[in-house]
Amino acid sequence: MATKNIVVVGAGYSGVSAVKFLAKKLKKDNDVQITLIDRHSYHTMMTELHEVAGGRVEPEAIQYDLQHLFARQKNVQLVTDTVTGIDKDKKIVKTKLGSYAFDYLVLGMGGEPNDFGTPGVKENGFTLWSFEDSLRIREHILSTVAKAAIEPDATLRKAMLTFVVCGSGFTGIEMIGELIDWKDRLAKEYKLDASEITLKVVEAMPTILNMLDRNDAAKAERYLKDQNVELVLNAPIVEVAADHIKLKDGSSIPTHTLIWTAGVKATSDAADFGLEAARGNRLVANEFMEAKGYEDKNIYVIGDLVFYEEFPNTPTPQIVQAAEQTGHTAAANIVAAIKGGEKHKFKGNYQGFMVSIGAKWGVANLFDKIHLSGFLAIVMKHIVNLKYFFDIRSGYYMFQYIMHEFFHIKDDRNVTRGHSSRYGNVLWSVPLRVFYGLVWFIEASKKIVGGGEWLKPSTWFGEGSWFTGNSVFPWTWDYVTDATAAASDATSAASGAGSEEVVEVAKFGLSYAYGETPMAVLDSAPEWFSNIMKVMMPNMEVAMFFQKMMVFVEIGIALALIAGLFTWLMSATTIALVVTFCLSGMFFWVNIWFIPVAFALMNGSGRAVGLDRWVIPWLQRTLGKWWYGTPKSMYGQK
Repeated sequence: MATKNIVVVGAGYSGVSAVKFLAKKLKKDNDVQITLIDRHSYHTMMTELHEVAGGRVEPEAIQYDLQHLFARQKNVQLVTDTVTGIDKDKKIVKTKLGSYAFDYLVLGMGGEPNDFGTPGVKENGFTLWSFEDSLRIREHILSTVAKAAIEPDATLRKAMLTFVVCGSGFTGIEMIGELIDWKDRLAKEYKLDASEITLKVVEAMPTILNMLDRNDAAKAERYLKDQNVELVLNAPIVEVAADHIKLKDGSSIPTHTLIWTAGVKATSDAADFGLEAARGNRLVANEFMEAKGYEDKNIYVIGDLVFYEEFPNTPTPQIVQAAEQTGHTAAANIVAAIKGGEKHKFKGNYQGFMVSIGAKWGVANLFDKIHLSGFLAIVMKHIVNLKYFFDIRSGYYMFQYIMHEFFHIKDDRNVTRGHSSRYGNVLWSVPLRVFYGLVWFIEASKKIVGGGEWLKPSTWFGEGSWFTGNSVFPWTWDYVTDATAAASDATSAASGAGSEEVVEVAKFGLSYAYGETPMAVLDSAPEWFSNIMKVMMPNMEVAMFFQKMMVFVEIGIALALIAGLFTWLMSATTIALVVTFCLSGMFFWVNIWFIPVAFALMNGSGRAVGLDRWVIPWLQRTLGKWWYGTPKSMYGQK
């Protein structure tokens, strides 16, 4: 059977969603080859560009390698190239480096900023619509503040420290929110007073955030004003110069930084494809996402590039939800064409809108019924972002997102206000880690030494050790009763007694040592736990095997903690063991400190004066290379 070639152009939200859907539905069709072409070797999380531009996260936090995303989709070929044209009759996609035949073509190249022909925007302004844009803004702000800090002219200094965002849509408001959070850090680093930095939003309309409910938008407006952001409304920009902007009313605002977020249009590359276009250069498609006039050629248009009016005079919005849904529609129709089935009409399902104003505050309108603001709105935005990684089936980048947003954060710029940040000095937890490991080692060693002498190995494994058939003691008694000779003698004296007598004699010794009988976490094991233990240890031989094995497990945990090797895993194992011993009815509250200490050591303490500093990065590199292969700057080179 001849191979069916599906070519998808663009690795944005719509393209990635379409390819993921196609790869899943057609994974058993060996005669289908899916090719994803993009000018970059990575997918950019466009909704988080402001976080890089505003200095909150590092650039790699929003850059997702395509090889990672499609590592297990064997029917997907990745190509890093730029599409230059389409031969619709011969069904060939032309690129700078080659050409690709197609049976089905999906165009999802996205959009680009729309400056509406305003003079000076391209030359003197900054747009925020790509990974490169976010880096340029970040670097410009840093260099401008650095220059302003040593500028003696007060007027020039004020203009340099005035940052203006044009447009009050989601992108503009989120960008100004990042500048609100970044302002104090910039001022501190360059020895400025934060009040010297001025933030403005210039909007041609009389209101802001016009896609939101008016009450939600009003909350956002109040928050911005509380943060000393000046809102300049009803003020279209007519010209942008290097050191100022001119407004329609004839006034001007001195500034060296204008971030233009006022509009979006389809990518200009698509204008050369010879397909019917509508306003904003968007390509017209029908309800099946088929390009108008080329339905018989199996050409589909998705994402910000598509112009489809689900309702009269209302094209699909240029938002992530619409991009993913148009991608799914096109992909589903291709699957139906290949495997048989009915076509799927596009039906928009927009579950709400959210906008963050900095890392700690936002507004959200969900299902047109639920209205959130502040902390809860930001939490919901994180949940939606995490769901996106679930949708594209990337646990790797879901984990990376969590690390970047919650743990690898500086200046308290996250929803937990810095409480979850790992940027604390874990060096000071090293003494606790070593002490904790030594406690494990000493107590585990006692079970080997028994009644012998520490410096005479020939006396080990004898009477009183865990390697004799008549010495099955609760694990935790060693920690408590060995505190004094009296308690130890009491426990040893009970070795030949029945289980109830052992408990009573041991408690007597504990009472003698501490002045009162230590309280067990549980007086007896729950019935369900006892039943599980009976299945795991049906006889004395199995019980003895577990007892002996536990000694070596404890020594292994001890040595790993002391050396700082797999500290997180060893601490987690400790917690699991202590919980098990608590359930057995043989653990006392005086030793419950084992659990909080284990949690405290899960903060990465093994990376300070420990082997985890080298072992964990090596494992990440080795396993990553084994699972995903070696990342490349370009894929599909010929």
